[in-house]
Amino acid sequence: MEETPAGTPKRPSLARRLRGFARGDEISLIVLGVVVGAAAGFFAAAILRAALFLHEHLYGLTRLSAMDRLASPRQALIPALGGLLVGLSLILARRWRPGRPVDPIEANALRGGEMSLADSAVIVAQTTISNGFGASVGLEAAYTQMGSGFASFLGKRIGVRRADLRTLVGCGAAGAIAAAFSAPLTGAFYAFELVLGAYTPFGLAPVCAAAVAGAVTARLFGAAPELVKIPDPGLSFGAFDAALLLGLAAACALFGVAIMRCATFVEKLFQRTRLPLLLHPVVGGLIVGALAIFSPHVLSSGHEAAFDLFGEDAPERGVLAATILAKAVAAAVSVGSSFRGGLFFASLYLGALCGWLFALVEAVLLPYAPIDGWTSALIGMVSLAVAVVGGPLTMSFLALEATRNLSLSLFVLAASALSSLIVRRTFGYSFATWRLHLRGESIRGAQDVGWMRDLTVGRLMRRDVDCAPVDAPLDAVAALYPLGAAQWIAAIDGDGSYRGLVFLPDVHLRRAEAGGGTPLGALARLPDLTLAPQMNAQAAARLFERAECEALAVLDERRRVVGLLTEGWLLRRYAQALETARRDLAGDPGAREAE
Repeated sequence: MEETPAGTPKRPSLARRLRGFARGDEISLIVLGVVVGAAAGFFAAAILRAALFLHEHLYGLTRLSAMDRLASPRQALIPALGGLLVGLSLILARRWRPGRPVDPIEANALRGGEMSLADSAVIVAQTTISNGFGASVGLEAAYTQMGSGFASFLGKRIGVRRADLRTLVGCGAAGAIAAAFSAPLTGAFYAFELVLGAYTPFGLAPVCAAAVAGAVTARLFGAAPELVKIPDPGLSFGAFDAALLLGLAAACALFGVAIMRCATFVEKLFQRTRLPLLLHPVVGGLIVGALAIFSPHVLSSGHEAAFDLFGEDAPERGVLAATILAKAVAAAVSVGSSFRGGLFFASLYLGALCGWLFALVEAVLLPYAPIDGWTSALIGMVSLAVAVVGGPLTMSFLALEATRNLSLSLFVLAASALSSLIVRRTFGYSFATWRLHLRGESIRGAQDVGWMRDLTVGRLMRRDVDCAPVDAPLDAVAALYPLGAAQWIAAIDGDGSYRGLVFLPDVHLRRAEAGGGTPLGALARLPDLTLAPQMNAQAAARLFERAECEALAVLDERRRVVGLLTEGWLLRRYAQALETARRDLAGDPGAREAE
């Protein structure tokens, strides 16, 4: 307790009391999770209301993607107008906030959960404009960005631990997704699989509490949409039916990879045109508007069109394939032309379309054993979403909460696992981590946490490396370095360039056997297998395994020796970091107190 100059006790400040509460025990983190989840639900409701307001005042109705045709050809220009606003905001944001915004996955993987609330607000505004003006993107990215951004802001203000901050960011994402789909299980496992990167007993209670709080709050504000209700097909799948549906899952996985690559291709195409950044979303909006003339289902994320798709009437066969192509192109163009938003619900809608098309084609080819269209639509919806978004358990729980059918959801889990396996083996990324990879980041998911990135060769290496000329005779080297004086010597040429690593005991042994006039370079090992200071521990360990050597030299960009790293020291530090991370994830009290 602090004391005033007169000696009377002074009550600690509110910030200090909150810090003490947050660092008290697990109960405090659960309370914070509820607060964060409720805030995420409120933000999701507000963002949805704003987007629907734009839909109603720009297009005359809120069920935008369910329109049969545009009320006027002039409405095809609305996405381009939204693109102009997004382009202006991108330019202003670069001047106001020169740093690149960080999403929840990157924040938890690389930055210990640190996000900027101001950057999150800018992204939310850009996403709302993009979706509200009809770009083929969803609002789920804005929900998670704002929920997680607020969680990070709150956690930093009250001084929670690094591990707790990551958990709070996951709580924000869980509350946001739960609010978006009125599905707490989906929200919780979205956080575990995509944001936190692992399920932990320590994180279970706060994340689940945040998901429930987010869904309840969204319902209180009347903004939690009902999930698509899929009728119970009442089918018992045989082996042949299962094989067909797993084939659909595999096809959707490959289609998802194609969509991600197409979005990247469009983005690079815009960069090659050398158009000003201001015009990128304008051109993208013109393309989306042109597609909307033929199929308004390409507008926005596709929520309303998905509801109609699972209605009583089956979709028309003639337009189904065209709608799939148009929606895929519109989504890729929207993302590639710098509109803000994600592909979460767009991938769900596209997958459902693919499933219906599969059912219609299968009914023609195999009329005696048709698969129910709703069932194939569900399998397609989940499989494509797993390919693009990731998270097989997340999508499986989404199917469970949508259908209330446990037996069907178990088959959905098998399809989700197959889709995830195919994407991981053929592509290796979800959409979010693929875009991080294109920016030069090395992570493949939230499980690649920041300590791995920080554990670099530059931090682990020894800098006091003994060097000798590559043409120096062994007699001179042995005289300069007696046994025990060093273990490894770097051989360098006249301008200081690295020529190989020499084991000092080999120098004395070869000198005794072949004479002291032999040049040092004759004993140099692995001149081309070297390390760089920026390499992380995983990459260095793989190189050691390839080299089959106990030590490797660390070189700069001019091939000058800047350090030396041994495999034994690398593995020891790597094991220490793994143990620290394991204790941190498990909520080990000792690890929490030691921070």
